[in-house]
Amino acid sequence: MKRLALLLAACLLLTGCAPLDPLPTDPPHSFPSSASFAPTAAQPTEAIPGTTLPADPVETLLNSMTIEELLWQLFVVCPEDLVTYEGSVLYATEVLEQGLAARPVGGVILFGDNIESPEQLLDLTGGLSKMGKIPLFLAVDEEGGAVARLANHWAFDLPKYESAAAVGAGEPEDAYEMGRTIGTYLKKYGFTIDFAPVADVNTNPDNPVIGERAFSSDPETAAEMAQSFALGLRAAGILATYKHFPGHGDTAEDSHSGLAVTNRTEEEMALCEWLPFSRADGNDLVMVGHISAPALTGDDTPASLSKTVVTGILREKLGFTGLIVTDSLAMGAITQEYTSAEAAVAALEAGCDLLLMPENLQEAFDGLQSALSDGRITLDRIRESVRRILEFKLQ
Repeated sequence: MKRLALLLAACLLLTGCAPLDPLPTDPPHSFPSSASFAPTAAQPTEAIPGTTLPADPVETLLNSMTIEELLWQLFVVCPEDLVTYEGSVLYATEVLEQGLAARPVGGVILFGDNIESPEQLLDLTGGLSKMGKIPLFLAVDEEGGAVARLANHWAFDLPKYESAAAVGAGEPEDAYEMGRTIGTYLKKYGFTIDFAPVADVNTNPDNPVIGERAFSSDPETAAEMAQSFALGLRAAGILATYKHFPGHGDTAEDSHSGLAVTNRTEEEMALCEWLPFSRADGNDLVMVGHISAPALTGDDTPASLSKTVVTGILREKLGFTGLIVTDSLAMGAITQEYTSAEAAVAALEAGCDLLLMPENLQEAFDGLQSALSDGRITLDRIRESVRRILEFKLQ
């Protein structure tokens, strides 16, 4: 009965909220501008005399959730975090469903180890999409080029791209088609979020981690291409993620193994690194990287854990209203200096909505519970992010 009630609530969500712009299914006759895809403001609704307006369904759902359910929604994790056995998760088993019931996270990210064949992947994503009371985000890194979990897998016959840089040497329409092509097969295989495009400007030729994953070393070109790719994903029904704010292109370190550093000033970044991210709108995600920017923050705090960067710059100065996700919290840049609990709490305090892959999921969850209990984080702050997550799940 409870699941039925939540499904009815989901129906209300689909019918009761102001709609987002429709997703185009065919390429436009002329290349779309950002304005044509910008979210429209909801218009006030007047009640018919003698009737009452329905309650806000997102608020209704929020009010029905326990504190534990609210906290779990903040996490996007590997499926291995939800099971008790060793090894990769390949199928939507009863053990996986039981794990999700115990830890009802907001989303799951799949990697190459979770992909064996088209049939197997459809079993896994199809099963996951039916589990839980609230639909899951199903995410993957599918940038094109070297980072493409599906296209680079031998069992899948899918379009392959040389690199984002190769596409970036062409026209914006090429990046749009790249995004739409990738989005189309991701949709077919059950995904809802692509952690792409790479919106970094490749200004440091010695950068060990970005390189040809970026569309260009020119900020205007990188901005136009990243936006075009994102619009292509959206046309296929996939949520796009601009990464890695505030900009990984000028760093000389790989944040997988340690803290990456940029010494750019705010003025320099506003003219270069932030141009692509300023194209993201309220229907997109932005991933914040583990990048120290001492000229912005005055210390070596990773951007993903910095309120100055996440709230002060991304939210307030750039006006971003979509979902903010951390880069993986299991990366060396975080685990070398912070416990899973410390990182989760700091990321939420900074203004992030989704916490990606903490090294120890239970410890991260317990850390948030403790921070809520001692007043370091308020329930209103948690509800703010979960409300945004639920609204995105309508897409």
